[in-house]
Amino acid sequence: MAETLFSKIIRREIPADIVYEDDDVLAFRDIQPQAPVHVLFIPKRAVATLNDLVVDDALLIGKLVLAAATFAKREGFADAGYRTVINCNPDGGQSVYHIHLHLLGGRQMQWPPG
Repeated sequence: MAETLFSKIIRREIPADIVYEDDDVLAFRDIQPQAPVHVLFIPKRAVATLNDLVVDDALLIGKLVLAAATFAKREGFADAGYRTVINCNPDGGQSVYHIHLHLLGGRQMQWPPG
């Protein structure tokens, strides 16, 4: 997989506002937030897209989701609600090819997104 901005953030070569970290997951605030809370959760092991996942990656993706839920609870907006999104490839809105989960909260979400 090609080097990405997220790989550099994991290695601390590029600064980021890191808000969560464990052995497998790193989370930081999005630099172009779409909600009052907009945090990206990334696996420390690079996987380009959802299409590149294999069965053995199920635990890793579960850890991303659980990390986002843990963060939302810790920050006090879990009960009010939040949105999680994983984009895949250009038509899905993916711009960095290192899988990442967007956690958006702090306001009422609309559908379709906007």
